[in-house]
Order: sequence, then structure tokens, then C-alpha cells
Amino acid sequence: MRQVTHIFKKEFKSYFLSPIAYIVISIFLLVIGWFFFTPFFLYDQASLRQFFILLPIIFSFIIPAVTMRLFSEELNVGSYETLLTLPVTFTDIILGKFLASVLFVAAMLVPTLTYPATVSLLGELDWGPVLGGYIGAVLLAASFSAVGLFASSLTRNQIIAFITGMVICFGLTLIDKMLFFVPRSILGVVGYLGADFHFQNISKGVIDSRDILYFLSVTFIGLYGAHLAMQRKK
Repeated sequence: MRQVTHIFKKEFKSYFLSPIAYIVISIFLLVIGWFFFTPFFLYDQASLRQFFILLPIIFSFIIPAVTMRLFSEELNVGSYETLLTLPVTFTDIILGKFLASVLFVAAMLVPTLTYPATVSLLGELDWGPVLGGYIGAVLLAASFSAVGLFASSLTRNQIIAFITGMVICFGLTLIDKMLFFVPRSILGVVGYLGADFHFQNISKGVIDSRDILYFLSVTFIGLYGAHLAMQRKK
């Protein structure tokens, strides 16, 4: 784990050495804050439901932007070859970069803790769904980060990596909203593939093993896909 920790620290620090990190965080907070608080007083309820409803869609755009450079940049400038000469494995590299991206997204969520604090001052807030929502947000961030890492491993171009990751994440978010196009015989299977469906279950305060298994599975598939892609490039 020492190699994983070293790569994690290097990648996590590199986020904050670039102005892009601060731009991404600012855009995230501005967009999620605007769309949450603008209609908040219309509902006249002390609830964060609207915040958690918006989160998967916004993550579909934000997380691919966070992960797009993780492999693409190194492949483009040639530093990946140098990295391979060090005593590290593909697994060490992938896990280190993955953990850095997940922790960065978690750091983006920290300022949003002011939202439930503000809402609780305006009414009686049920903290169970809030806790469930943030647990779900971390699981969602992990699965989307794995997808973004996979997209970044496919190309040297960061823009292509961003678009690829965004399309996959966006598709996973909206797939359960398009079930009326799906034959009834496979309705249950396709519905289970929807990330938003599982996230909304957890954000209601219901911690179901099926929802956790879904996010862990997507995370594993994304990381394994990145591993295969980088092995092929070697």
C-alpha cells in the first residue's frame, strides 16, 4: 500500500496546484447552490430532497472533468513511461489515482454541509436521509470516478476522455428514466442499471445491500477496464 499512498498523495496535491481544481469546485458549488436554493422556499419544507435529486446529473458532468487528466495527460506528455520504470504495478497506479479523485470529490462536498445546517435553522430537518444522501454521494462519486478513470485510460486527448466519461455517466444516470422504450421482459434488468435509481434509494435513508452492491460493481468494472486498457497500451 505504500506505493498506492505515494501515488495518491502526488495526484491529490496536483489537483490543488492547478487553478482548474478551484474552477471546478466553484462551478459545482455555484450550480448546485443556485438550483437548490432558487426553488427551496417554494416547497416550504425543511428537506434536502432537491439537492440529492440534482446531484447525479451534476456529477455526470463534474466528475469526468475531474478525472479526464489522470491518464490522458501522462500519456500525452510521455510521463506515463517514466512512471512504469518505478517499482509500481498497474494496480498501484490505478488505485492511487482513483482514491485521489474520490477524495477530491468528497472535498467538493464538504462546503455543501452548510446546506443542511442552513435548512435545519429554518425548520425541523430529518438527519437520517441527509446522512444517507451523503453516503450515497460518496458511493456515486466512487463509481463515476472509476468510469472517468477508464475513459481517461482510453485516449491521450483530455477532451475526448471528458466526453466519453460524461456520456457513460450521463447514460447511467438517465437509463432508468427511459424504461418506457424497454421491452417488459427485460424491464427489471435495465432498471437495475440506473445509477440514479440506486442513489435516490440511499438518499431516502434506506441503506440496501443491493444499492451498495451496484455502486461497488460499477466501481470494480470501471477500474478493471482501466487496468485492461493500460495493459494493452504497454
